[in-house]
Amino acid sequence: MRFTFIIGGALLAFTFAPATAYALTECASCRESAGLPPGQVAADAALAMLGVPYAWGGGDVTGPTLGTGRGRRTKGFDCAGLTEYAWARAGLSIGSSTYTQWRSGSRIPRHRVQAGDLAFYETNAKRRGPDHVGLTINGEQMVVAPFTGAVVRIENIDRRGYAGIIRPAGADDRRGM
Repeated sequence: MRFTFIIGGALLAFTFAPATAYALTECASCRESAGLPPGQVAADAALAMLGVPYAWGGGDVTGPTLGTGRGRRTKGFDCAGLTEYAWARAGLSIGSSTYTQWRSGSRIPRHRVQAGDLAFYETNAKRRGPDHVGLTINGEQMVVAPFTGAVVRIENIDRRGYAGIIRPAGADDRRGM
């Protein structure tokens, strides 16, 4: 089944097949003509993945993938796979792990959050650096692949373990891809 519609000014086409097959194609010329900032393109791409299963180690620049380890039987995203995918749609490479993404740009004060910023969380005090990430859609909410057994969904930015906001390098470039 194929659906085509506009989210935040970007023309998106979705193809849904049985079970865990997902595909997303974008009209790049439509996005460019709309003049959307890259952060909005990334946010729209993440929003388009709502409902996709969480898969530990899953997702990359191409979209949902089979996970690794405990996620090996699930096609979907982990937190960093979702944000990597979303920013790839906007033409930026931010890395494939939360640790790499934490170093992918500039720290932003909480009150200056924009669509597409990366919200980081410390969920395991034994590990150095934030180990969870979501992609902001506005100043209060983010799209996140939360944990095994859940799906990509919208959650509040303000929550336990908050570590900071990063705006990826190049995100202020309003030309898009």
